[in-house]
Amino acid sequence: MGMVSAARMETFLAVARQGSIRRAATHLHITEAAVSAAVAHIEKQLGAKLIAKSGRGIALTEAGRIYADYCRSILGLMKEAQAAVRRAETGRLRIGVVATAGEYVLLRPLVSFRNRYPDIELSLSIHPRDILFLELQHHETDLVIAGRPPRGTGLVTRARRPSRLVVVGAPQDPLRATWLLRGRGSGTRDATLALLDQLQISPPTLTLGSHGAVLAAARAGLGVTLIHSDAIEQDLESGALQVLSVAGTPLDRPWHAITTRTPTPTTRLFLTHITDPAEVGADAFRPG
Repeated sequence: MGMVSAARMETFLAVARQGSIRRAATHLHITEAAVSAAVAHIEKQLGAKLIAKSGRGIALTEAGRIYADYCRSILGLMKEAQAAVRRAETGRLRIGVVATAGEYVLLRPLVSFRNRYPDIELSLSIHPRDILFLELQHHETDLVIAGRPPRGTGLVTRARRPSRLVVVGAPQDPLRATWLLRGRGSGTRDATLALLDQLQISPPTLTLGSHGAVLAAARAGLGVTLIHSDAIEQDLESGALQVLSVAGTPLDRPWHAITTRTPTPTTRLFLTHITDPAEVGADAFRPG
């Protein structure tokens, strides 16, 4: 059996993500014939059917879904290996964060890190935690700032920063108010639903896709929401929002800095930076 090249794996993943040979070709800036040939080559090498027609596009077979998962990990590891042999101070660092951490927790430490190590290639992506943990497992991201990672994933918490979840809104009875929720995949959404179950109430809910939309709705008086205290300091100072008393809150929900079991040298350098109070002051994480 011959080997499948990285380029062909990338092409197959584009087909898997786009759900169409045509869209994959457009995305990769190559011909449809080249995409079809790459997929056919892989199928021949594997002796398995990876895609099947589905309406106007294609869908992955069970074998295709399994192979796509392996492709993501293989390609991620290849890129990670290239970064791992570079000097830490001139390497690459891909950070993934949930929205609240990206806006209110990481920016100042990231600025000081960039000033300290200007030759490091930095990238920052903001996604729901489930997507971030999956990308980290596939070595598509080097470090994630989010809540606690799921058990059994092999992911490792390297540092923590204290944070609490509080209920905020305009002055009102929170047990009778509309509760504002983030979209599916949000850890704060899951914590909110668990809190409502604990309180044994079924209030009206309103799902708003983004962290910013939830905060804006709370400020406008549309309801109450459970949110990290890091995100509302200015709103509390201005009086735009108030912390409301709800049984079971505040909830202790520290931020976690998470990596795989084999972080790159540049990732370790960043972890050293964010756990050093002399460099980041009150924004410092605690090792371990």
